[in-house]
Amino acid sequence: MNKKTLKIIQRVHELFNKNNLTCSVAESCTGGLISHYITALPGASNFFEAGVVSYSAEMKKEILGVSSAIISKYGAVSEETAREMAEKIRALTKTDFSVSTTGNLGPDVLEGKERGLVYIAVSKKGMTFSKELRLTGSREENKEEAALEALRFLVEITDQ
Repeated sequence: MNKKTLKIIQRVHELFNKNNLTCSVAESCTGGLISHYITALPGASNFFEAGVVSYSAEMKKEILGVSSAIISKYGAVSEETAREMAEKIRALTKTDFSVSTTGNLGPDVLEGKERGLVYIAVSKKGMTFSKELRLTGSREENKEEAALEALRFLVEITDQ
């Protein structure tokens, strides 16, 4: 693991432990990498409640409870879906914060959306924040960058 990755993971641990907060994750395109990063350091059990990989649109609906209407109208790769994923996993796990990812890492166009288009969302009680990423690396690079950006976004929102 490189220093940049380790630094953001350490920051997540520090922030959540210091403030006695809990966290959960709903991942699609990152395939469990965010959960892997969080649990790479000891002490994650103090704050990390759950990570769910809901890769298909069907599992986003079945496991997380993302509305069929949202997916039908905006697609699985959408800001609306990312926001709902974050909100649903936070409600399901009763955590203080949650983070989600959904996107197209490539190599092909998916739902008419280009490779590298990723949405991340962070939810806390009463508020959800989201952002769009347009990544230009390989599939593996995009996956790693999306996971790190999601953790950075989680830190940014938690630290407010």
